[in-house]
Amino acid sequence: MSFDLILFGGTGDLTWRKLMPALFQAFRHGKLPAGGRILAVARDERSDDEYRAFIKERFTEVEESKRPSDEAYAAFAQMLHYRRMDLAKPEHYAGLKDWIATPGAVAGRAEGERAGTVVLFLATSPHLFPVICEQLGAAGLNTPEVRVVLEKPLGHDLASAQQINRVVASAFKEEQALRIDHYLGKPAVQNLMALRFGNALFEPLWRRESIANIQITLAESIGVGTRGDFYDQTGALRDMIQNHALQLLTMIAMEPPSSNDADAIRDEKLKVLKSLRPFTPESVARDVVRGQYRAGSFDGKAVKGYLDELKVPPSSRCETFVALRTEVQNWRWAGVPFYLRTGKRLAARDAQIVVNFRPVPHPIFPGSSGAGRANKLVIKLQPEDGLELHLLAAKGSGGNELLSPVSLDLDFDRAFASERVGGYERLLLDAIAGRLNLFVRSDEQEQAWRWVEPILDAWAADPTGPRPYAPGSWGPAAASALVARDGCAWAEEQ
Repeated sequence: MSFDLILFGGTGDLTWRKLMPALFQAFRHGKLPAGGRILAVARDERSDDEYRAFIKERFTEVEESKRPSDEAYAAFAQMLHYRRMDLAKPEHYAGLKDWIATPGAVAGRAEGERAGTVVLFLATSPHLFPVICEQLGAAGLNTPEVRVVLEKPLGHDLASAQQINRVVASAFKEEQALRIDHYLGKPAVQNLMALRFGNALFEPLWRRESIANIQITLAESIGVGTRGDFYDQTGALRDMIQNHALQLLTMIAMEPPSSNDADAIRDEKLKVLKSLRPFTPESVARDVVRGQYRAGSFDGKAVKGYLDELKVPPSSRCETFVALRTEVQNWRWAGVPFYLRTGKRLAARDAQIVVNFRPVPHPIFPGSSGAGRANKLVIKLQPEDGLELHLLAAKGSGGNELLSPVSLDLDFDRAFASERVGGYERLLLDAIAGRLNLFVRSDEQEQAWRWVEPILDAWAADPTGPRPYAPGSWGPAAASALVARDGCAWAEEQ
């Protein structure tokens, strides 16, 4: 099906760092439908050719494996167009509507044929979402073939998220509004569904009787860099926990959906969010740790502390690290701790889910008891993409065998010889095709804010602020104490 993809914020960082490389990869893989046009809109004046040259120059700044050759880029660039727009002016939306309605000659389409699908990707600051959606609705750019993609962060709290959703709903039907979370497009996250619901092996064990705890870690080794002004208004809780980490938690904890239908899956995810133990001021003090990195040494080099970063206020109390303990209060998961952790300037760039199984009820081998010796399943999201199953095995022969840990390691990149599809590439293709499974529904998103908001409120009333931690560490010592209280340890401490 032919398509028009309009990128609002067409000269912004998100567009040239993430979206354009993903679109090029989709083009290179032969995945983009025939007859497609990609239109970037922004405030400044430039021609199509000037925009194509701008994106080509920006491609030199992305990772080398995603840079196109001159010949490949020339072919891809024929799809790229540019249009100046002032997002507050109705006449500019009327002009956009005319551009969509009069395509002229487009490779892969009959002369003058309109696109079968129109995707409007809002790669702008979220405070612009309401005005854009209002203007799109007023201009009639909300017909059934139109879909609007909303990039995170979607709001700053529950009230702002609800306001955005109300404006979006006034112009678009729910099935037309695609709230994107690029983590859900990662191949390893897709394998969460396959792991749980495409195999009979784990389902009998996926419950409180067999699982001791589940840990979700989304760690970054870099600091905030040049994004200090944005990050200081956001923080780790809003940036990573409210969306990415909670979405991973729902996929791990959800009940089997009745089908692979988008709403069947999202219904089950919503049930998990509603089952999370709500926070009180007392439980925030007990079960949530926030931290802020200080100056120090990382990888043999001196690095700034958060308060010394560009565009960060010197008295900022913004958290760059969060660790928390929660529970899913239902029959399957009652009493099983879920630990979520994220942060900047940590020891490694590492995103993984660790499912720690309970030890055997009656150990008969010497040294085989204890949580640190139990089985665990590690779902690796980045930088590697795969699964590790940790077991115990006898090392030699004879009586009184000592057990030693062994692991079965599945590297998805090696297992699947073809090149894997990246997160944004997958989600952009899904948006064009109208596949909604990996996009977040408004009630999911609002429920996640509802659960997070008591933490934000408790922090606002707490004069102590975040705990300091050294760069290259795994956060404040209190994060280790949080899990040690349950007789557990984070994966790197086991």
